[in-house]
Amino acid sequence: MTLVSNDESFALGFFSPGTSNNRYLGIWYHNDPMQTVVWVANRVNPINDSTGMLKIESSGRVVLQVQNTTAVWSTNTTASVQNPVLQLLDSGNLVVRDEKDSNPEHYLWQSFDYPSDTMLPGMKIGIDLRTGFQRRLTAWKSWDDPSPGDLTYGVELEGGPEMGLWKGLRKYAMSGLWLGDRFSGIRDVRSNSIYDYNFVWNKKEAYYIFSLKNKSVLSRVVLNQTESVRKRYAWNPENQAWDMFSKRPSDDCDIYGLCGPNGNCDYNKLPICQCLRAFSPKWPEKWKSSDYSGGCIHNKPLNCQTGDGFIPIMRVKSPDITNLQVNKATNLKECEAECSKNCSCMAYTNLDFTRGGDSSCAMWYGGLVDIKQFQSDSDGMKLFIRVSASETGTGSLS
Repeated sequence: MTLVSNDESFALGFFSPGTSNNRYLGIWYHNDPMQTVVWVANRVNPINDSTGMLKIESSGRVVLQVQNTTAVWSTNTTASVQNPVLQLLDSGNLVVRDEKDSNPEHYLWQSFDYPSDTMLPGMKIGIDLRTGFQRRLTAWKSWDDPSPGDLTYGVELEGGPEMGLWKGLRKYAMSGLWLGDRFSGIRDVRSNSIYDYNFVWNKKEAYYIFSLKNKSVLSRVVLNQTESVRKRYAWNPENQAWDMFSKRPSDDCDIYGLCGPNGNCDYNKLPICQCLRAFSPKWPEKWKSSDYSGGCIHNKPLNCQTGDGFIPIMRVKSPDITNLQVNKATNLKECEAECSKNCSCMAYTNLDFTRGGDSSCAMWYGGLVDIKQFQSDSDGMKLFIRVSASETGTGSLS
């Protein structure tokens, strides 16, 4: 017995993944012969027998019971409504709403607020800044175990906005700063024929969202615990299968902090870890044996009192945002002056996060970690790094 969306794109029902005998309530693509699951209700409480009943209470609370008594999963709906309705939308979003509510998009509860390992078009992955409520993807432990793994994906706002892939409590692959139209650490993909995307950051919320350019060409984002990747797939109707469109990490340079502080990861060079201009390896012998953890140090010591200089590096992913501070600044000169007078400021750039004309000065303190080099002028960003005044004539890194 299944509940099918109006356009027959998605179905809700019970399933057993892979070789598992456990049963779960989930949502999958209705016309996909592989029954690709996109959402699971009782991830941590599987049903281990043939019982299982889904019911909606008069309050609007949805409960999954086994043997007609024990609740293995339920929604947290608290509102009191007269005619609660459970509906699977064409988007794959399972919603509870009041049938008498004139606003069909006024949901008392929705599965899009509680994603599993898959992101669908129209789903927000992010944070409600008013309540602190977060929507993050969490990988399945394995292909036949939907319980949460330790690979997660969501919005990071430590110093500025970016998307982050984590393994447990460890940063694994970060998108780099949102630049108003793209992420600094991801190649420009606006010209692709499958999807468009946006990052919204205002006083109410911060979230990443994507939409399909052609609704007949399906696409989804999914986390894979076994491979430690976030993959985007597109549906191939001819083969009746999912083709991988992209993945992150896309190469070793996407791995967080691979080249250590003040290192620059360039996948087109050998070794892939280079030091930033005016820097050299902190531990040369270890560097030669491909241990880049120590990173790089200035060739010539800084002298903040007498005055340091700044040199530009082009087409790079922004450094880690942990030690980032964003201030208002009208232009690049103001930003440089702000960074110059603080001896701990190691890099700066001018940004417009929202493309609304509000210029911001982004300044990094301490070692510059997680920089990646791009080749195309349409990728990455321009960053000004602090060096000894005598090094300012050495040009820019290209």
